[in-house]
Amino acid sequence: MNAEKRGGRHLKKQKSLLIISITYMLLLLLIPTVVLLPFSSKEPEQKDVNADQSEPKESKKESLDYTVSVFRDQLGEVEELELESYVAGVVASEMPATFEDEALKAQALAARTYVTQLIAAGGAADLPVKADITDTIAHQVYKSDDDLKKLWKDEYESKKSKIKKAVEATKGEVLTYKGKPITASFFSTSNGWTENAKDYWEEDVPYLQSVESGWDKEVAPDFIHETTITVAEFEEKLGIKLSKGEIGTVMERTPGHRIKTVSIAGQTFSGRDIREKLGLRSTDFHWTQKGDSILIQTKGYGHGVGMSQYGANGMAKEGKNYNDIVMHYFKGVEIASVDSILPSIVAQR
Repeated sequence: MNAEKRGGRHLKKQKSLLIISITYMLLLLLIPTVVLLPFSSKEPEQKDVNADQSEPKESKKESLDYTVSVFRDQLGEVEELELESYVAGVVASEMPATFEDEALKAQALAARTYVTQLIAAGGAADLPVKADITDTIAHQVYKSDDDLKKLWKDEYESKKSKIKKAVEATKGEVLTYKGKPITASFFSTSNGWTENAKDYWEEDVPYLQSVESGWDKEVAPDFIHETTITVAEFEEKLGIKLSKGEIGTVMERTPGHRIKTVSIAGQTFSGRDIREKLGLRSTDFHWTQKGDSILIQTKGYGHGVGMSQYGANGMAKEGKNYNDIVMHYFKGVEIASVDSILPSIVAQR
């Protein structure tokens, strides 16, 4: 073979080696890119999935903003308040801040439900001006931050913080019965049982039925209370004339172990009549005449319908949560979002 042929073959061989080397280098550069691209393209998708999963957790307690028009009785004017701020002012006014957290949460739920029911009904009908509710015991007591600062003084920050946490824990929650907000009535102390709404207000309400509440006797500081009234004052307030040595006879008791009717000097009174006319703490009373005076002993404090506040605190001390508490005192109810009740009502205003 001649030198020209050998040289041509050598050049061809060098060219082939050069092409192979270049191809190999290109593959080395391209392979990492090909391997990495499928993984890097999934990163945005993973972030979107995580974002979607976290949204329900963040928005669980979110609700629309609502305002409550409150007739400030002493000021004689209507004040517009944000719903949750209003609820905090009611809890601070209606239940001792020293109560257990779960009792405070139950009170927040009852207070929010009570005002929601009034808003849904078009506001309170017994006020001198148009408003949803008043700030007195006629509905539920509300105190402003300024009022609470004067009342609590150095304890304001700690007590308000505790109540605010309880309100936030139940934010936007209301009690409903068959889809409608209930009349979430409450009172201070039971006599060991709550009262049927029918036996006190003469209106049968399915979720306001008598239930046992044995915690009150254990935790309420003034479970039994005694007061003395003169015979003359007793006769004047009831519009009767007592026979010598006679006070009256209990005719019937309610399922809540309170006085339903009593006969005095030939007249029949309901337990509620006696309580209101004599200014007694409850309708579970017992009296004894001693000379020109009558000693009256009562058990519990309040009308007795709905949630007992001291009972709620007793339940909380036993480890019950606010859901357990409201389900015990309000039979057959559910916890729902205020957003399922108020948007259409607010839109009509």
